[in-house]
Amino acid sequence: MEKNIGYLPGDGIGPEVAAEAKKALEAVAEKFGHKFNFTEALVGAVAIDETGDPYPAETHKVCQESDAILFGAIGHPKYDNDPSAAVRPEEGLLRMRKSLGLFCNIRPVKAYSVLEDFSPLKKERISGADLVVFRELTSGLYFGSPRGRTEDGKAAFETCNYTAEEITRIAKMAFEAARNRRNKVTLVDKANVLVTSRLWREVVTKLHADEYSDVELDYLFVDNAAMQMILNPKQFDVILTENLFGDIISDESSVIAGSLGLLPSASVGSSVGLYEPIHGSAPDIAGQNLANPSAAILSAAMLLESSFGLVEEAKAIISAVDEALNTGFVTKDINKESTVGTKEFGDRIVELIKK
Repeated sequence: MEKNIGYLPGDGIGPEVAAEAKKALEAVAEKFGHKFNFTEALVGAVAIDETGDPYPAETHKVCQESDAILFGAIGHPKYDNDPSAAVRPEEGLLRMRKSLGLFCNIRPVKAYSVLEDFSPLKKERISGADLVVFRELTSGLYFGSPRGRTEDGKAAFETCNYTAEEITRIAKMAFEAARNRRNKVTLVDKANVLVTSRLWREVVTKLHADEYSDVELDYLFVDNAAMQMILNPKQFDVILTENLFGDIISDESSVIAGSLGLLPSASVGSSVGLYEPIHGSAPDIAGQNLANPSAAILSAAMLLESSFGLVEEAKAIISAVDEALNTGFVTKDINKESTVGTKEFGDRIVELIKK
């Protein structure tokens, strides 16, 4: 199989972790007889510095012409810490998701038994936890209109918009995923307060009754869901939620795994899929060989399975990461005494894939 992969390293630790994910994909290609062609493009702060645009037209063209996209991270303090900045790196990611029709973000989370002692949560709470968050990605508060500030600059406003169609398309994906897991979907909303949440609840409830009555469906208000994620994460199978709530809940779930550096994600929709770690650009450790590339490497595994249908190849990466973690071959974010760096971890994954 020959496939074209858009390679967008981005900012901060993005290039470091993306490079290790790319190495894993190249190892898979060598072992299984595939050919992956990588085309690098700019996004985020580096794109602003180079072109003035966080998502240049040239990058969009690369994405459109690719079979899948491997993405690192974006963000830089000179933009993050400047409230007057006219353009920000994150705008590029939002525009990329919208323009490519990537309406569904999928974030799997599981507790690794060997790493349970490194989680801030009690071992008995997280042991056996295995869930996935389906987050709507191209609507809601992040994209609603109108938005802005008053003329005197003393007030600001955003608008949250959702349509039944936007809710239905991601809800179907969540229900289908549940059928291949433990057959349970939890809708997270704020239907006691928000009109948009009431629409979510109405649409999902009807879809469940009409097409997915074999799947268990329950509901949690987002504040309770955030608490339950800490108290009893094992109760969750598939979490379905809107954009803002999904952003917060999925990051909170990282405490189950023990580190943001362990959580991959896929953004899929109507065309090409984008695969990225859920962590940020971590500029404070960029360039120091300290970043955990596990999430980026596991995102590469999601790319193989979801976009290319290469299940065995994806399992080869997942098994390699599992073996490395289960034998204590971890980076400093998990074990402060570790001497394993970003590159060393990636090299180990390549060895295990080839083995």
